[in-house]
Amino acid sequence: MKLLNLSLLIHLCSLLLVSTQPTDQPPFSCDSTDPLTKSYEFCKTTLPINRRVEDLVSRLTLDEKISQLVNTAAAIPRLGIPGYEWWSEALHGVAFVANISQGIRFNGTIRSATSFPQAIGIEARGVYNAGQARGMTFWTPNINIFRDPRWGRGQETPGEDPLVTGKYAVSFVRGIQGDSFEGGKLGESLQVSACCKHFTAYDLDNWKGINRFVFDANVTLQDLADTYQPPFQSCIEKGKASGVMCAYNRINGVPNCADYNLLSKTARGQWGFNGYITSDCDAVSIIYDEQGYVKEPEDAVADVLTAGMDLDCGEYLKNYTGSAIEKKKVAVSDIDRALHNLFSIRMRLGLFNGNPAKQPFGNIGSDQVCSQEHLNLALEAARNGIVLLKNDNRLLPLAKTEITSLAVIGPNANSSETLVGNYAGPPCNPVTPLQGLQSYVKNINYHPGCSTVNCSSDLTDEAMKIVKGTDQVVLVMGLDQTQEREAHDRVDLVLPGHQQKLVTRIASAANKPVILVLLCGGPVDITFAKNDQNIGSIIWAGYPGEAGGRALAEIIFGDHNPGGRLPITWYPQNLTKIPMTDMRMRPEPSSGYPGRTYRFYQGLKVFEFGYGLSYTNYSYEFLPLTKDKVYLNNQSSDKIALGYKSVSEMGTELCEKSKLPVTVRVQNNGEMDGKHAVLLFVSQAKTGNERPIKQLVGFNNVDLKAGEKAEIKLELRPCEHLSSAEGDGQMVVDEGSYFLSIGDKESEITVVFSEDTSDAATSKLMILPRILIFFYIYSFIHSFLCILF
Repeated sequence: MKLLNLSLLIHLCSLLLVSTQPTDQPPFSCDSTDPLTKSYEFCKTTLPINRRVEDLVSRLTLDEKISQLVNTAAAIPRLGIPGYEWWSEALHGVAFVANISQGIRFNGTIRSATSFPQAIGIEARGVYNAGQARGMTFWTPNINIFRDPRWGRGQETPGEDPLVTGKYAVSFVRGIQGDSFEGGKLGESLQVSACCKHFTAYDLDNWKGINRFVFDANVTLQDLADTYQPPFQSCIEKGKASGVMCAYNRINGVPNCADYNLLSKTARGQWGFNGYITSDCDAVSIIYDEQGYVKEPEDAVADVLTAGMDLDCGEYLKNYTGSAIEKKKVAVSDIDRALHNLFSIRMRLGLFNGNPAKQPFGNIGSDQVCSQEHLNLALEAARNGIVLLKNDNRLLPLAKTEITSLAVIGPNANSSETLVGNYAGPPCNPVTPLQGLQSYVKNINYHPGCSTVNCSSDLTDEAMKIVKGTDQVVLVMGLDQTQEREAHDRVDLVLPGHQQKLVTRIASAANKPVILVLLCGGPVDITFAKNDQNIGSIIWAGYPGEAGGRALAEIIFGDHNPGGRLPITWYPQNLTKIPMTDMRMRPEPSSGYPGRTYRFYQGLKVFEFGYGLSYTNYSYEFLPLTKDKVYLNNQSSDKIALGYKSVSEMGTELCEKSKLPVTVRVQNNGEMDGKHAVLLFVSQAKTGNERPIKQLVGFNNVDLKAGEKAEIKLELRPCEHLSSAEGDGQMVVDEGSYFLSIGDKESEITVVFSEDTSDAATSKLMILPRILIFFYIYSFIHSFLCILF
């Protein structure tokens, strides 16, 4: 996990693989060999989808309509429409989760799928071609902000930064939906359907008895505007996502799935969403059953349908929509609107276009699943995502010729299950850290150190027996899905059980400083290891996918130079004193509340957002800006007197004109080639006023050979990058100085509110000398004439 290489992500997500000639026929409608369905207007591919959908919906009975409002949509045999399963997962590879109803099965020709580092999703269309899928709607990606380090599902997200999360969402969605397929030839058609979740401000699962089903998140309009909502806005406006999932929780008293302002006014009205909205599973039932938000089940049905939700993951709509109509709480037109959105997606997927073998993706073969190309991509992603956190005295990389024996210790050292995280399918060829190291060193002694990751059983004494006499010790510790997962948040930030004791004792007994590797999704307070001179290097690998063990070994022995950066702040244990239910982003010094994420947090940190070391070192130089003043002055504003101006008042034209190119020269000053993430931050000269301490406004990756330099071009968009939210949620830009920073280098720019553009201002300045010259000439002539006459 790292700040994303977006071109790699688009490539990964666009590779939707598998299946030669299917052993089972994939389900589809409108078979050209069927004379009955051939006559239906909804089967005529030359007609617009809207017209086809209208025809289909008009043919359905009320009972048939209701049967389509749930994730396991029933077949309609009389119209030749097969059943459809809306629920499939693909967080970092086509996934299968036991004991739940899903559209994907691994019980046929295809038994596995490539497992990439969290969080990336691929390999879907071909599973359908093989007849092992009843749906192609994948409920991924998770783009909630990783606000609290204890959140069990933070591991599914790209981190805590709204910009990174938004760009990730766009790349993920465009890749998986097929925007890049053959140069974008699909148009409105879909390779598969992505679904951005969980809308919105969802980042608590089950903490100290408070669960996501009943949690009422108290969120300010200010925090919604500049933290929680931007990733979803990007997902819809720029990514063109075809699906959105509304979350379980309430926001300021209103269930997300019953919030008209959120689903219809904001997503569809303001952002132009054109797709379907599904509930999280059983989120409709809990509105009545657990939240007590309504008086009877039919009210819950009415609230979600009128709010703009289309699909119920569950059976509540199937069970209560009929009675809601009888009680006149729901209009049939609300159902028809939902069905229009649902069948539009199925038609965009090509499921009503006849035999899928004759469609654009019909020739995708099973030789592509677990192919060497995709395994190489999994390895590349794992390499680039691993973060080096400590490397005292350049302990790493280890010299291959000098290391003849290793002691590998830890509960995560030989666990392939830990590698893949959650929402994963069976991996093709997982390589554990132990197995990866064995490819470099034949003489390896291994001990788990703990019976399980929770490390309740103290096996330290046994583990210490293999330390003596070895050239180097590698400890592979951290978390797994028993410690952090959906429906389970952490209550501590330290390593579980006796892990810290094990690490400390092994490190003190070793012949030389040890290497500590952490597999975990959320951050851990390892201050003890950071400060322990017996621990020479620390590596964070996240949950690196099936190639993670090989990638780790390559980094430890110098065949790859680490370049990953932390996408989350690593907090100390004392942050756990703050209730996880406190959703405030901004600090409140008077009460001692420190705020959340690097943008606002004012407390101590174990490691900062964006931190990451390399085996080489890089230097930066800002090239001169084309202008150091940004004029935002299209019209007068009452807010100017207050020192800020509303982004909405500026308008699109002015915002586009104010864009500013930023170029930085980066040089690799070391002796090793490397890939480097260049992070551009901005901060205001005058802090306070509930503005971010700093925020990321651009990033890019560059490959540099030893001694090589390159110029990296980024773009500053003042209306987007220099704006923050007022208390009412209005995005504004403050007048005054800002500092752009990359590494230890800064460049200052100034935002000016003026009625004049810079060119006009320059023209006015030029007029003044002309007036003075004219005045002097006039005075001279006048004096001369007076003397003369």
